[in-house]
Amino acid sequence: MGTGKGFGKTILIGDQFVLWGIPAILSAIPFETYCTVKRLSSGSGWIVEDNRIEVPGYKKAKEQDSIASFNRMVKVMGLDLEKNPIKITVSGDLLAGSGVGASAAICVAFARACNEEFNLGLDILDINHVAWEGEFGYHGLPSGLDNTVSTYGGVIQYWIKDNVKQFKRIEMNEPVEIVLGNSGVTANTAALKGFLEEQETSNPALFNKRLDSIRDQVKGLEKALSQGDLKETGRIMSANHEILIEMGLSHERLIHLCNLANSLGAYGSKVTGGGRGGYMLALTPGKELQDKVASAFEAEGVPTIRTTIGGKPTDNTAFQILK
Repeated sequence: MGTGKGFGKTILIGDQFVLWGIPAILSAIPFETYCTVKRLSSGSGWIVEDNRIEVPGYKKAKEQDSIASFNRMVKVMGLDLEKNPIKITVSGDLLAGSGVGASAAICVAFARACNEEFNLGLDILDINHVAWEGEFGYHGLPSGLDNTVSTYGGVIQYWIKDNVKQFKRIEMNEPVEIVLGNSGVTANTAALKGFLEEQETSNPALFNKRLDSIRDQVKGLEKALSQGDLKETGRIMSANHEILIEMGLSHERLIHLCNLANSLGAYGSKVTGGGRGGYMLALTPGKELQDKVASAFEAEGVPTIRTTIGGKPTDNTAFQILK
């Protein structure tokens, strides 16, 4: 039996625009998806038992995406499941929902489990590539950032230049508390690119002006994180959210949660992930502030995650050009 795991993630800025050349900054979070792959003595192909906790309706909504994802990864890894049928079991403490890298985590975990069970000899770069291929099932054309941070861990800046995917580490001195609040809305991530392309076509000047502002915000956020300036980090996050709201990438429920968090003292807050549903992120340094914001969310029945950014990465890779 082979086993594997993948980190969840949260994105601080930029992820919606990676395919337009804007860098994104994101962090793994210490919640994981686990996968086991066990060969079966009869049958063919694969079956899956998904024991992850979920936002109600998420797994059903993503069922066909999941099938396409597993099939694509099986093909990329060259597995003959007609001769070697398998059972895939998925579990872990990462909530299955839009905005926390749930699909990337399952892809990374599955790639690692297959690598172990079938002795494929894949290194971390290969694992990341297989997971990226798996993300096609969920995202249409995936940017690659979710699977990269799920594979490597830590805090990274990720970008694509001349069709080359790459990342570098951002060093943070200590983990910082955050709160993730779920809108209860399952977003259609695959439709995001088309939604933005419509804006680019209808008003290219405004679209490019907004991208220039976000590019500057990414630079400022990288500097603030590296220097441990959490007040500036939060300010930039909230300013970025204003642009995302203007572009229709937030949601009234997410806006409410951000406003609530900020009113309780959060340093900043914004939608995280593709947007239009899923999660929001509030920067809440210190357990006291984190609990204050999280408790207010929970009092409204909001699925809430107390976690941190800036945790220890899985390896010492400082910069990587990806497959």
